[in-house]
Amino acid sequence: MNILILGAGQVGSTTAAQLAKEENNDVTVVDVDPEKLDKLASKSDLRVIEGNASYPKTLKAAGADSADMLIAVTSSDEVNMVACQIVSTLFNTQTKIARIRAAAYTDRPELFSENDIPVDFAISPEDLITDYIIEVIQHPGAFQVLDFAGGKIRMVGVKTKQQGFLVDNPIRHLHDHLGNEKVRIAAIYREGLMIAPEGDTIIRKGDEVYFIAAPEDIDHMITEFNPDQEKARNIVIAGGGRIGLRLASKLEDDNHVKLIEKSTARAKKLSEILESTIVLKGDSSDDALLKEENIDNNDVFVATTNSEEANILSAMVAKKMGSKKVMALINKDSFSGLMETDSIDIAISAEQITVSSLLSHIRKGDVVKVHSLKRGGAEALEAIAHSHEHSNVVGKMVGDINLPEGSFITAIVSSQGEIKTVHHTTFIEEDDHVVVFIDNRDTITEIETIFE
Repeated sequence: MNILILGAGQVGSTTAAQLAKEENNDVTVVDVDPEKLDKLASKSDLRVIEGNASYPKTLKAAGADSADMLIAVTSSDEVNMVACQIVSTLFNTQTKIARIRAAAYTDRPELFSENDIPVDFAISPEDLITDYIIEVIQHPGAFQVLDFAGGKIRMVGVKTKQQGFLVDNPIRHLHDHLGNEKVRIAAIYREGLMIAPEGDTIIRKGDEVYFIAAPEDIDHMITEFNPDQEKARNIVIAGGGRIGLRLASKLEDDNHVKLIEKSTARAKKLSEILESTIVLKGDSSDDALLKEENIDNNDVFVATTNSEEANILSAMVAKKMGSKKVMALINKDSFSGLMETDSIDIAISAEQITVSSLLSHIRKGDVVKVHSLKRGGAEALEAIAHSHEHSNVVGKMVGDINLPEGSFITAIVSSQGEIKTVHHTTFIEEDDHVVVFIDNRDTITEIETIFE
């Protein structure tokens, strides 16, 4: 696939690097910053073009006339939208994806159509991140909650504790204990290495376990690995930017929410917009302020400022002072290891959340959803099994499908919405939604081909 990416920021660079590793992808990246382009080109097998991403001359030089897909992720909504308009008008590029942040645009979906602003898929990072955080807050004990098959099933990541019933027990005890064969362990990570989930596999304290379950079974399942979880009610949000505001507005009806904002003017504006949220003007890493606000009685502290260093610092202070769960919005992979040292509970990667959404529109075959796992090191994708003369999956048993090593079919949902029990003898039928866990991202092209 010939892919043109506009913007060599964190999202653009990560997306370009991942796609360039996959077979049959020709990737070109456009940016005005030569240093970013040189850095990207030195690490990945791709082409770079320096120039304004919305200029027709730049787009032509970048190969827009032969591009199968445009991904516009510059820092400007307007540049992204104009670029989509130009490649549609001048080069007839078929698929156009744009990152659009401003609610003034995203709240008006009627703007985007082939006859108006020709953006096929508009991605709002702030909305994606907000929804991601809310899912984790609503399921205490989980560090990741991902939707598949239109929300009929979810993949949940938990870190096991010694008190959990399934800790130090083999996986086969799971179904006997729960009486529910549709719950399934997708993968186990121990000290950074993936362990294939077999019936005799023993789950240990400190393992990161990914499991599949229907939404109504998630919380009960979490307690099997990490007991004594209570619903969050007292929530503190650090940072009143777009994400902090969205979080507070969605959580304040059912929770006691406090929002800490450093800027006096912004804090005043937030207090006028929000209804029941208590807006505090101050520094979220100020231990005196946190003590005054009884942070030791806090259920969740989530830091969403524009500075990841400030997010990490304030989350660590809140954790030290007794907050039950702390989360920090980060971008650099070097900070993600803090979760493994228990300095913070959940490191939320804005970059990986956005890239996952992009990949859902990029993956070939009949792939309809993609989620990045393990900070981009693994992936879970959902594909629809369509019937045709040479189908590699329809009418076959799970055990007969030749997936690459490190990949597993972890869930199947029928076209009628029924969650199937996955065994080696389970047949895949036409229009089934199949969820595949992939530990080795180098095999993604092969898996896409299986479902083409």
